[in-house]
Amino acid sequence: MTGVESPVYEPGHGLLKGRTAVITAAAGAGIGGATARRFLEEGAHVLISDAHARRLKEHEAALAREFPGAVTSLACDVTDETQVGALFDTAVRDHGRLDIVVNNAGLGGTSELVDMTDDQWNRVLDVTLNGTFRCTRAALRHLRDSGGGVIVNNASVVGWRAQAGQAHYAAAKAGVMALTRCAALEAARYGVRVNAVSPSLAMHPHLAKVTSGELLEELTAREAFGRYAQPWEVANVIVFLASGYSSYMTGEVVAVSSQHA
Repeated sequence: MTGVESPVYEPGHGLLKGRTAVITAAAGAGIGGATARRFLEEGAHVLISDAHARRLKEHEAALAREFPGAVTSLACDVTDETQVGALFDTAVRDHGRLDIVVNNAGLGGTSELVDMTDDQWNRVLDVTLNGTFRCTRAALRHLRDSGGGVIVNNASVVGWRAQAGQAHYAAAKAGVMALTRCAALEAARYGVRVNAVSPSLAMHPHLAKVTSGELLEELTAREAFGRYAQPWEVANVIVFLASGYSSYMTGEVVAVSSQHA
């Protein structure tokens, strides 16, 4: 990592103490996993979920060693409505309440539009946009009856700006932004806030494996700080949006990057 300064990892301040959160795609070293850790550090009880059951259990065990009694897990494929419903039913049944939902599940890929197959297009849209829709719908059915809560969606700067080979992913993330704004208007009557974060380049091992070094260098050089973000830097913004410090914010898409145009 290059740049003027290395980021400082701030300690928790109890911003989410006593709250229960569901976080999707939280089994790895990316934004979901970092968000789970930050939420735990802020005092939340967390139900982490992911489609990869083995990695999910491993991450749950690692977190449980540091935060005993505060983290559970349930495998969930966000393309399956039955599994999505079970995820939120489990959160309420096991924790007695649901306060925060972080819709982090998404699927990328690179393909020129002229060569993109229907299957490639549909798979990315089904996980990234439809999955966020399914989870938001299921969460709202609980939150509207409980007196309020917060939903934070993970969008992307690619939903604002063009990038070759990313038509399916960009369309999905632009859809997440629009879904966030519309859901926020509808959910306000229930005391539910719906916002989104829009990162550009948050480096983690999986991203490094599936993205060319040339593209990573190009995107890094375009950032104002001259470095990529750490996943926990995006998680910090998610904590803010989930906390009472953002009590009057809804329908917003917050860029965690300088590359929003």
